[in-house]
Amino acid sequence: MLRETTDSPSRVFWMCVFATIACSDPGFGGTADDAERFVPIPLRSAITRVQPMTGIVLWATSEHHRTDAIQLEYSYMKYNDVVGRDGSYNWDPVDRLLTEIADRGHQAILRFYDVYPGHPTTVPDFIKDLPDYRETVALSEGKPTVFPDWSHPELQQFTLDFYARLSQRYDRDPRLAFLETGFGLWAEYHIYDGPMRLGTTFPDKSFQATFARWLERWFRQTPWLISVDAADTGVSPYAEDPALLKIPFGVFDDSFLCRQHGRVNKLNWNRLGRDRWKRAPAGGEFSYATAHDQRNALAARGPYGIPFEKAAADFHITFMIGNDQPRYWGLDRIRKAGLACGYKFRILSFEASARRSRVWVSNTGVAPIYHDAYVTVDGVRATESLRLLLPGEMRRFIINAGGANPRLAITSDRLVEGQVIEYDADLESSISAPLEVGLSLR
Repeated sequence: MLRETTDSPSRVFWMCVFATIACSDPGFGGTADDAERFVPIPLRSAITRVQPMTGIVLWATSEHHRTDAIQLEYSYMKYNDVVGRDGSYNWDPVDRLLTEIADRGHQAILRFYDVYPGHPTTVPDFIKDLPDYRETVALSEGKPTVFPDWSHPELQQFTLDFYARLSQRYDRDPRLAFLETGFGLWAEYHIYDGPMRLGTTFPDKSFQATFARWLERWFRQTPWLISVDAADTGVSPYAEDPALLKIPFGVFDDSFLCRQHGRVNKLNWNRLGRDRWKRAPAGGEFSYATAHDQRNALAARGPYGIPFEKAAADFHITFMIGNDQPRYWGLDRIRKAGLACGYKFRILSFEASARRSRVWVSNTGVAPIYHDAYVTVDGVRATESLRLLLPGEMRRFIINAGGANPRLAITSDRLVEGQVIEYDADLESSISAPLEVGLSLR
């Protein structure tokens, strides 16, 4: 691996790097067949919009959701919105929501919950009707709240069945970018105020482990995330079980940038693995602990001295729910914050022969892309995906299309109509490389 550590490597340095690669790798600078000659292709492009599957997120019910300042919309969902009293499934509510969001040129983040303060559970009636199923009513967040009976095997089996069916229907659906999941209040893996009793009002650790392994089995395409509060070993098995930590789940922080973030939330991030972002997304929601937190989430110094852009880089944030931010900031500020999230691709080199192209790409963002995307020339895709290309890394792609005037794009089957993965490029008809970031060559 070769890494340039300075922020502004000289053009001479980069020409030497590419010359070194060319000498050591016949596939880069030439081929065994001298008849195939590659020539540099000029290319100019700039990232001008928040990239798909990244950025600040508004709720699907927001009055501001028709904007290109965002690419993602969030919605809670109830289990009994889908499953009826007789146990039958009707996915129409989910399909309608996903279609509405896609029609706005965005993708969805969904989270199914069973407990919401002040409300009945969303456990389907066919389970509630069982004679030995007994829910708990107690005050939580100052409101009479109903909690599921997690001691009942039927509820456990239903939960596994539900996510298997959800995966079968939506795992490859481009309308769904990410899935958040969990237990407790708002499915955020905590009951701060109320009857937290493992095995009754909250699943025991054994079932939680079964649930995690089940999701790993069923969701092969759509990344799923749990709350960083799952790092609490008093209620969860994750942080104390190395096998569970190997599961490629993402994490979301529902009180991002709160006052105690550095001494509480950060520790939970650490326990679940601070390098988890290299294989699964990191997301969250701006803190609602105080009105000050929301009002200053996108302030120049953040609510407590840390700008969002710095925090996004430190935690490798792909998305952040900020539904109330239009109350305090214009869409231009929301767009700028969104551009600080997730991946950004830069084309470092583009060469073509009569029948092939060679392209070097780097990621100059703060996180990888977590869905497959491909360097594409004249409609022909590279065989290797850009998925999980880390920030600061570069990767070469060979595409079986070339010619005198090839056109380059980045394509993905996980985009909805109107979405485009952009890239930066400033290439003349000579070897070129970025002048702003250090890169790893692998």
